[in-house]
Amino acid sequence: MGVAAILALPLGDVVTSVETFVNVFIVLYGIVLLAYIITSWLRLPYSLTLDRFQRFLHDVSEPYLRLFRRLLPMAGPLDFSPIVALIALAAIDELINWILNHFH
Repeated sequence: MGVAAILALPLGDVVTSVETFVNVFIVLYGIVLLAYIITSWLRLPYSLTLDRFQRFLHDVSEPYLRLFRRLLPMAGPLDFSPIVALIALAAIDELINWILNHFH
């Protein structure tokens, strides 16, 4: 696809594609966060495959959750940062959709 073909696309198609990409990315990242939260509660039997899966979830989720753990104090043994992180992810999704809707 050349530059002329890209410029020939209507702006609405590009915005719709970006909206779809952002929505899919945020939904998948939310699923990864939920999987990480659930696997952190469970004591899974040791298996090389499960260990790699948990390590992947940890490596992908922990940097984002760490942002909220710095801001929120621990409430005893409870960690509310995953809940706030999921709410912030939904808010970011709505903000990006609102911004992109102005380009339609």
